[in-house]
Amino acid sequence: MFILGIICSFIMGLVLSLLGAGGSILTMPILVYIFGINAIEATTYSLLLVGLTALMASYVYFKQGTIDIKTAFIFGIPSIFGVLIVRQLLLPLIPNSLTFGITITKSFLILFIFACLMFVSGLMMIKDRKPKIDKKNLNHISKKILVIIEGIVVGAITGLVGAGGGFLIIPALVLLAGLEMKIAIGTSLVIITMKSIIGFGGDVYQGFEVDWIFVFYVLIATTIGVLMGNYISKFFSGHQLKKYFGIMTLFVGSLIIVEQLINLN
Repeated sequence: MFILGIICSFIMGLVLSLLGAGGSILTMPILVYIFGINAIEATTYSLLLVGLTALMASYVYFKQGTIDIKTAFIFGIPSIFGVLIVRQLLLPLIPNSLTFGITITKSFLILFIFACLMFVSGLMMIKDRKPKIDKKNLNHISKKILVIIEGIVVGAITGLVGAGGGFLIIPALVLLAGLEMKIAIGTSLVIITMKSIIGFGGDVYQGFEVDWIFVFYVLIATTIGVLMGNYISKFFSGHQLKKYFGIMTLFVGSLIIVEQLINLN
């Protein structure tokens, strides 16, 4: 199973590099179902792996000059607050189990929410509708406020389930910040890096013990995936790859939802 997990980690890096978003949605299923890590701990590992993988992928966009640093901080700083508030304040308040005729565990709740997120992500990638900027409806200040609010919301989602949230960040950067698609993708990777790594740091500060040897092997696999993705992107259409990956994400998300519901006690 470890070898299979390494292969899946390679695929995660490959997809994140090719699409700028979406690859991180694979991290939680890989950690939970292949490496057998408890769902709550998996969110912490996911933050680190997603953050470092996004950092590697964003380097390419940085060299191309397709990152808007100012917007990255406007969106990224509120998202960091969202991550820290959820992980340090909200998650500890959620009981390990709740009984309403059936027992709902904390792990079930996290995985179920995550699977629903996968489902929505898959649908958005399959539809592949490019956001169009409507400058008539919102003025400049209103857009900035909405960018900050969405930053907090996306950060909260990242804090809860450990996903990068690139599929939510990119439309916001295009619609509200007025960035071109390629710049939005590069900027989203910087934002994902910031909030994920700082969120992970908060968990370590609170006493989370990291298996660094495990992290090392997984990162080697994702790094190779990122490098391979950069090479493959020269030969394949990102539009087609996004749709195929969307179908896979939709399928995996549906399987997790069904599996979690079947295993309810």
